[in-house]
Amino acid sequence: MTGSRSARPVRIGPRAAAALVLVSAIGVMAFGWPLLAGGGSGVTTHSEGAPWLFAALLVLLVGVVVATVADGGLDAKSVAMLGVLAAVGAALRPLGAGTAGLEPMFFLMVLSGRVLGPGFAFVLGSVTMFASALLTGGVGPWMPFQMLSMSWFTMGAGLLPGPERLRGRGEVLMLAAYGCVAAFAYGTAMNLQGWTLVGGLGTGISFAEGAPLHENLVRFLAYCLATSLGWDLGRAVLTVVLTLTLGPTLLRALRRATRRAAFDARASFDAGNSLDDRNPSDARTSSEARAD
Repeated sequence: MTGSRSARPVRIGPRAAAALVLVSAIGVMAFGWPLLAGGGSGVTTHSEGAPWLFAALLVLLVGVVVATVADGGLDAKSVAMLGVLAAVGAALRPLGAGTAGLEPMFFLMVLSGRVLGPGFAFVLGSVTMFASALLTGGVGPWMPFQMLSMSWFTMGAGLLPGPERLRGRGEVLMLAAYGCVAAFAYGTAMNLQGWTLVGGLGTGISFAEGAPLHENLVRFLAYCLATSLGWDLGRAVLTVVLTLTLGPTLLRALRRATRRAAFDARASFDAGNSLDDRNPSDARTSSEARAD
């Protein structure tokens, strides 16, 4: 396949990249404050309200990222692609949610992020999780954290080594391995968000305000093993199986759609002819000609 016929992801500009770094940095703090905050800090002394504060902040930041990426690289064609993939992902999530962590939307996010690039992938993960939350009624202070976690999950697939370096069976195996690891990472991140909100746990796995980092870290790992390991394992196994079985076909379909959309093409007209003088049958932009 030549370079002119290869599927090119939606581009991401410097402002969008800076916004992604900013929201990710603040997101890490929003997830990790239970482990990082000192005993006398304001966040720790107001631990019940901290998740709401971070949730509100993350909503604003994700909105900034979406607006920035849209300003730099999303046109009508890519927005249409975003809407279709987000709708499919949102429809897939209820099929397995609540059943041993089986969530088929994750494999679609991996493959979409791989083909369409990290900037588009971040927005896709956020929009898909938002739509699925509305569809399933899962709206609450945890929703912005789910949106950010899914954005990271999807963006990570877009940051893997480029398809010009790895294609075929090797690429599918790499995506399956990433999906497996990232499925556990997603569950761990969401555990960290909800760990401080769950009361009545055993003393060995409960969050201890102001405790040393190593002590709370041991408690958190025990909490993950006791409460969510089975869910994360089910999510990871299903993602791997679907990626290995359906991955090659879906990758080809997404790349074909991306080539036909020609996201990086720009319309141009011949300087010597005005629109009034041109034959209607010849009035095609150079971008349309390239897409054909």
